[in-house]
Amino acid sequence: MKEFWNDRYSREEYSYGQLPNEFLKETLQKLKPGKILFPAEGEGRNAVFAASLGWHADAFDFAEAGREKAMQLAARHNVTVHYTIDKFTTYHYPVDYYDAIGLVFVHPAPDMRIFFFQKLFAALKPGGVIIFEGFSKNNLELKRQNPSVGGPDNIAMLYDVDEIKNFFPDFQSLILEEKMTELNEGSFHKGLASVVRFFGKK
Repeated sequence: MKEFWNDRYSREEYSYGQLPNEFLKETLQKLKPGKILFPAEGEGRNAVFAASLGWHADAFDFAEAGREKAMQLAARHNVTVHYTIDKFTTYHYPVDYYDAIGLVFVHPAPDMRIFFFQKLFAALKPGGVIIFEGFSKNNLELKRQNPSVGGPDNIAMLYDVDEIKNFFPDFQSLILEEKMTELNEGSFHKGLASVVRFFGKK
């Protein structure tokens, strides 16, 4: 898996573009900057955007090529992103530390999800928020029709609204919805997709 992502991120182009995810962008612009974490951040587009708004942006991923691209993007925008090479299971999640966590198309293996989301809950300050967008289970059929839309092929790695309620039971849901959206994020997220969006407050 690590080889797959390093290969994808080693190409000159940014696999998912250099612009932030639209839902993350819209939501972050409404918040007062603080400390934010981006797990599985890949090539850095969302962390760099957050840093440009004045956020202290921490990020991690296990693909070294992703971090390299993220550092290049941060340098071009003259911002700082604190990006480490790490995994969901070994990252040191500080307790009651972050004001926000950005989860953009992060799809952990099913047996890892409860552990991962519990760690994120603990890492957020009281009043902190999760900004989440992931592919829904209904995206599988859309991907069959248009592989360029992206997303996992394994339905167990996709989301639905009820799962998100169960994964984040102690959050106040400010937004929780499944919707169709037209993605235009580089070569690998392009076309009509079905996503779950969640904006929740601890």
